[in-house]
Amino acid sequence: MDIDIGISEEKRETIASGLCRLLADEYTLYLKTHNFHWNVTGPMFTTLHQMFEEHYTEAATAVDEVAERIRTLGERAPGSYQEFSALATVKEETQQVEATEMVRQLVKDHETVAKVAREVFKVADEAADESSADLLTQRMQLHEKTAWMLRSLLD
Repeated sequence: MDIDIGISEEKRETIASGLCRLLADEYTLYLKTHNFHWNVTGPMFTTLHQMFEEHYTEAATAVDEVAERIRTLGERAPGSYQEFSALATVKEETQQVEATEMVRQLVKDHETVAKVAREVFKVADEAADESSADLLTQRMQLHEKTAWMLRSLLD
């Protein structure tokens, strides 16, 4: 059945393509944060262990919301490591790193995801896709705030 929500198929495809990039970054950040939660050590262990758990728990919900928006626009949401790896800007960490390095990486990664969301927002806004724009605004706010909170741990 055709989709008739007031956004052309071409614009829906373009927005969904950007959301696929966002989904890949969100999922990679989720996985990286979970990795850091499991492997953090040092004097800030309890603080970071709990903070990382809050972050990856929020991210689990976020990836679902982004994927469902892609589906709402009529496109297939990527769902494999291979697809995410090809689309993501956020890079995995496969080595053990110290706690402050974990925080530094996550600051950069949250800023990266905020920038990707901002890029996709422009496309959604031009297409009058308020639903995607709202989702993207929420993601930008969350990632900007999280980057700030993590950055403050480094001062």
